[in-house]
Amino acid sequence: MDLTPRLDLVGLVVSDMAASLAFYRRLGLDVPAGAESAPHVEAVLPGGVRIAWDTEDVVRSFDPGWTRPTGGDRIGLAFRCGAPAEVDAVYEELVAAGYTGHLKPWDAVWGQRYAVVLDPDGSGVSLFADARAESA
Repeated sequence: MDLTPRLDLVGLVVSDMAASLAFYRRLGLDVPAGAESAPHVEAVLPGGVRIAWDTEDVVRSFDPGWTRPTGGDRIGLAFRCGAPAEVDAVYEELVAAGYTGHLKPWDAVWGQRYAVVLDPDGSGVSLFADARAESA
C-alpha cells in the first residue's frame, strides 16, 4: 500500500464564480461551458491535476467559521509562457480586458521574464517565461 499522497487538485475560493472563470479561461484553462452559475466547478489540467473553484458560500457550508483571507497571497498560481514576448502580450491583454496588473513585466534576476496580474478575487497570478526562450 502506497501511503504517499499526490497532488490531485488545486482549489480556489471565489466571491464571483462567473468573473473568476472568465479570467482563467483567458489564461487558456478549459473550463466547462455554462459553469458560471455553479457553486463548484472543476477542470482537468494537462498532466491530470485538477483545478477547482468554490464559492465562498460553499466553503461556509462545511466550514461555518471560514472568513475571507486578508493580507498577502499564501498560494500563487504561475502560468508558463512560451517566450518572454508572450509574457508581455498576455499581461497587456489581461490589463486591457480590465484586470488589475500588479507587477508589470520585467526581467527577473533569476533568469525569467515575469509579471503578475490579479484575478477577480485579488490573488496574484504569475506569468513567466525563461528569459532565453525562443519565440514559438
